[in-house]
Amino acid sequence: MRSSATPFLLGLTLALGACGPINRGLESVNQPVVSRVNHVLDVSADGDGSLAPGEADRLRGWFDALDLGYGDGVSIDDPWHRGTSGVAAVIANYGLLLDDVTPVTTGAIPAGAVRVVINRSVASVPGCPNWRLPSQPELHNSTMSNFGCATNSNLAAMIADPEDLVRGQTGGSDARTTTKAIKSYRDAKPTGERGLEKIQTKGDK
Repeated sequence: MRSSATPFLLGLTLALGACGPINRGLESVNQPVVSRVNHVLDVSADGDGSLAPGEADRLRGWFDALDLGYGDGVSIDDPWHRGTSGVAAVIANYGLLLDDVTPVTTGAIPAGAVRVVINRSVASVPGCPNWRLPSQPELHNSTMSNFGCATNSNLAAMIADPEDLVRGQTGGSDARTTTKAIKSYRDAKPTGERGLEKIQTKGDK
């Protein structure tokens, strides 16, 4: 019985070790996922398009606390345009423009106030590092479960606008702009055109 139990246990161990997704291709199963979150702040407005006294400083402090920057979308829920120009003037200092579409938020807007919404996207790779499967033995000729985690996690961390992972960027219509880098490379003179610089390696005596 001992000799017959050993192969059975070995086969069970190999079967359990092979549990999980089988990926025989070169495309990683660990892909970046983009999630969105909305940050909301209600600020008082004067009614002529500007913000109430002190509200611009409060808005800037909120932006600084959230580290507002490229990739963030800023919009306002201001149907009567009470403080549109005031909010636009503040976010202009961050190199941003007001978005045309405002996400739906919960809660009523107080009287005489406008709602500023920051729509922020964050990219991450869930489940990484992924060591669910052992590297050996591998009987299905499948890539490792952790395959692609490092590359895609770095991509998610470095990308300036995570929305580019969802819909990308449109190409320019000016062919001269598109080929400018190629032309600059072709027109550059070879670095070894003038020969090697003579360098004295021995010290003066």
